Amino acid sequence: MMRITTTPAAAIVDATAYAQAVENAVGAAAAYYAGGTSPLDDDAYDRLVRGIADWEAAHPDQVLPGSPTGKVAGGAAEGDVPHTVPMLSLDNVFSAQEFTAWTASLARRIGREVTRFGVGPKLDGLAIAARYRDGRLTRLITRGDGTAGEDVSHATGTVEGLPEELAEPVTVEVRGEVLMTAAQFAYANEVRTGHGGQPFANPRSAAAGTLRARERVHTVPMTFFGYGLLPLPGTDRALAGRLDGLAHSDLTTLAAELGVHTSARTAVPDVVTETPEQVLDRVKEIAAVRAGLPFGIDGIVVEADLAADRRDAGSGSRAPRWAVAYKLPAAEKITRLLGVEWNVGRTGVVAPRAALEPVVIDGSTITYATLHNPADITRRDLRLGDHVTVHRAGDVIPRVEAPVAHLRTGEERPVEFPRQCPRCGSDIDTGEERWRCARGRNRHLVASLAYAAGRDQLDIEGLGATRVVQLVDAGLVADLADLFALRRDRLLALERMRETSTDNLLAAIARAKEQPLSRVLCALGLRGTGRSISRRIARYFATMDDIRAADADAMQRVEGIGAEKAPSIVAELAELAPLVDRLAAAGVNMTEPGATPPGPDAAPGGHDVPGAPAEGGPLAGMTVVVTGAMTGSLEKLSRNEMNELVERAGGRSSSSVSGKTALVVAGEGAGSKRAKAERLGVRLATPDEFAALVAGLLP
Repeated sequence: MMRITTTPAAAIVDATAYAQAVENAVGAAAAYYAGGTSPLDDDAYDRLVRGIADWEAAHPDQVLPGSPTGKVAGGAAEGDVPHTVPMLSLDNVFSAQEFTAWTASLARRIGREVTRFGVGPKLDGLAIAARYRDGRLTRLITRGDGTAGEDVSHATGTVEGLPEELAEPVTVEVRGEVLMTAAQFAYANEVRTGHGGQPFANPRSAAAGTLRARERVHTVPMTFFGYGLLPLPGTDRALAGRLDGLAHSDLTTLAAELGVHTSARTAVPDVVTETPEQVLDRVKEIAAVRAGLPFGIDGIVVEADLAADRRDAGSGSRAPRWAVAYKLPAAEKITRLLGVEWNVGRTGVVAPRAALEPVVIDGSTITYATLHNPADITRRDLRLGDHVTVHRAGDVIPRVEAPVAHLRTGEERPVEFPRQCPRCGSDIDTGEERWRCARGRNRHLVASLAYAAGRDQLDIEGLGATRVVQLVDAGLVADLADLFALRRDRLLALERMRETSTDNLLAAIARAKEQPLSRVLCALGLRGTGRSISRRIARYFATMDDIRAADADAMQRVEGIGAEKAPSIVAELAELAPLVDRLAAAGVNMTEPGATPPGPDAAPGGHDVPGAPAEGGPLAGMTVVVTGAMTGSLEKLSRNEMNELVERAGGRSSSSVSGKTALVVAGEGAGSKRAKAERLGVRLATPDEFAALVAGLLP
């Protein structure tokens, strides 16, 4: 059963509050449609408009003429280029119950059940009509107030996916959405701030502002997604008749054949379903992959696919009655930046973190968010006290996007950058975007060694942070390799070290030599790697020699390692070569059990390459998520050991549940991940059931 995610209406208690709500909503809509900015995020605007609609339903004699309800774009947009067919907005539903009620209302209106629904992403951009004469693009028009729009033909040539010439010399109007992908948004802000401008708050406002800007010294690309075709005056009569009779899905297919970009080749293509239940299943599928999409969506469009159903349903003044937007929980909100905290990682990276005024996004209260690096703070011109947009989708860590500059009061203060390492007071190396303590991992030796000795790395029992400090202060350990050269007599000379504790520690260190290569790699603490990436590298290359021989291109063949991370890993391995040599000389294992080196033609990161999960295991080809506390025979396994077990069984471990997840192992206290698996229909297993699946591989 799908979780109900109804957006609550804003509470309006009297006529005065209603009038203020109308003023606020109209002002927010006007700011957005004029330049892509708004004092309200999508969720706050939706709540406000729903509150206005509820008040008007209860007080129909007090409706103000300026109310945004019943109007395209909230009545805020205008235009002087008439549309041949009104270009309307969509009504919204926020839950499975509201959607079911909408389908029932549609069936009553047309006198029959709808048997074909088109379901696709609701793209978070700007609606556009593109007019073609004899196959050549002649005009771009915004939606405006639905009856007339603004001519933005000056943007022709900057919108990818909207060809200047169609594959056939036809006269038609293509309707669709212009947006910025994540990559285009990053580039747009880089260019804009490089020219002294304020960064855009989000991709939606970036697309709206860029499309309307007639005079600018720089251009940035946008992307068009087509979803409809209409005849124009001058359209061939046979073609016009054909367009009027085609199902919506066929119109989209025809648009793609003419060379227009659609959602067909994305992870969320439009599909046709037959029942409301199938629609809801598709809604869950799209919602599950939302966080990983390269472009923003804020819901799913559901519409009657057949032309007859659409014709019989008709349209209102604001929206068609045959289509609706199933809105998803907001992934973005506006809140205030209260402070910036500076943390130092085990490799010496000095990382900023935003402290926020608490805000609820997708059911979670967010008080901290990622700020990437100091250069990013400068590039975005973030200031303490700023209103900022915060983005979070699914299990993605919240991040601060940009300040909402037009909400500044003048009381905001610059962010102060540290001049010395917050942990040890050493100088900071600011030569790269990611700042580091100048003494790097050597200065933070205690943290690095304690990490390396941890249960999920070398698992050296008895070597906690306190003991590491003692060894470092005594001059017995200066790097990881020194652990394997410790002598019994030197340890016995230390305070609180007796014969039993000394022998136990030496035995644990000796056992650590037999750990698989993946754990040794993890213990080295390479920047940009962790337990999962270390396992993938070790399983792909099989031996430390092969890993060290790999260049950046070869390293990118490992799943999850991209063009930015690969050179860093290769460079740091070269830097650590003397340490690795000493570890090998001390007898530390440098191979991964069960893995074989890749051949010269190995494909990137797939099951067909050496080092990938075993094909024949009980979990072959399955993506598995482990959540909650394990019990029974799995009780003593750490989360890392559980993930290792998944991969030895042929599966792929993951930390987040999505539509690609095949199995969720739900232990005691499993919460949101179990709930998400239930919503998506993902198979669940108890710890005992999972133990039975992998019985032959348990330690």
